[in-house]
Amino acid sequence: MEELLDHISSEIYQKSYVIVDNFVEEDFRKALLGEQIQLVNQGKFRHAAVGKGGQKQVRTEIRSDEVLWMDAEELSPLQAAYWAKIEEIRQVLNQRCLLGLRSFEGHFARYPIGSFYKKHLDQFNAVPHRVVTVILYLNDSWTPEDEGALRMYFPQEDRTELFEDVLPLGGRLVVFLSGEIPHEVLPTKKERISITGWLKNID
Repeated sequence: MEELLDHISSEIYQKSYVIVDNFVEEDFRKALLGEQIQLVNQGKFRHAAVGKGGQKQVRTEIRSDEVLWMDAEELSPLQAAYWAKIEEIRQVLNQRCLLGLRSFEGHFARYPIGSFYKKHLDQFNAVPHRVVTVILYLNDSWTPEDEGALRMYFPQEDRTELFEDVLPLGGRLVVFLSGEIPHEVLPTKKERISITGWLKNID
């Protein structure tokens, strides 16, 4: 794990993002997926909103996913085990990258068939304290034909933009600086499931 943490911190320092396949054991991924499916079946998920506070509203033309926020005070054993892994990432990023990360927030995210999330930054005026975005995909299987990739954009000095598409393969972890990499979720042809969260510089 120490070697993996070194790799994550080095990539974040050098290029602001990293993709790690098989970040969690397969049994653990399946257990998290099973827990999320159970919560979906219990009707716990809600349409995701955009904005913050009084500006928060459901805008399905911008994003059409469904989420269930995790309560840090009432984590299930599986959720607590995942948070412990994120805590290790928080510590190494603070040690190696001096990011001043103090807390984590996260939610289960479900993208039904046909859903998407238009291009955006995770850090903006209403949520300035998000420093690092952390996404773990839980899907059982995924192929390019299923689409639904995470597209990350990289602005160039000549004002053009490069991009990289990342398929939501089960067990894959994506970590990037929230204020530096615009991204979107392309329309998906299969139900797409993840845990999405943010390491923040406030408690």
